[in-house]
Amino acid sequence: MASEYVNQSRFSVKSDVFSFGVIVLEIVSGQKIGSFWNGDNAEDLLSYAWRNWRQDTILNIIDPMLTTCSRNEMIRCIHIGLLCVQENANDRPTMGSVASMLNSHSLIHLVPSKPAYYSQYNSEI
Repeated sequence: MASEYVNQSRFSVKSDVFSFGVIVLEIVSGQKIGSFWNGDNAEDLLSYAWRNWRQDTILNIIDPMLTTCSRNEMIRCIHIGLLCVQENANDRPTMGSVASMLNSHSLIHLVPSKPAYYSQYNSEI
């Protein structure tokens, strides 16, 4: 659930954008939103995706079963997913913008900020 709904019981169209971003990240990574084991540490999907984005190890996010997909397209989907799950609802794109980004082959110039529910496990990043 989007942070504005959990914290303030407020739902908006940006909450739907958040949910869409979660689904995109789940599909690309092959992981569920909840915690999973990453080596010796439990980590949630948003923290895992954000940490790999910040550390420029974005390819770690991609499910190895997605062998026939373009890596550039997968990275594009991760980028869009992270834009959708940003903590501040005002920073999230509209679904119209998301559709335009998905249909366009140009570079996305927006930089995602910290996602909602950023894990305490990765607070140093």
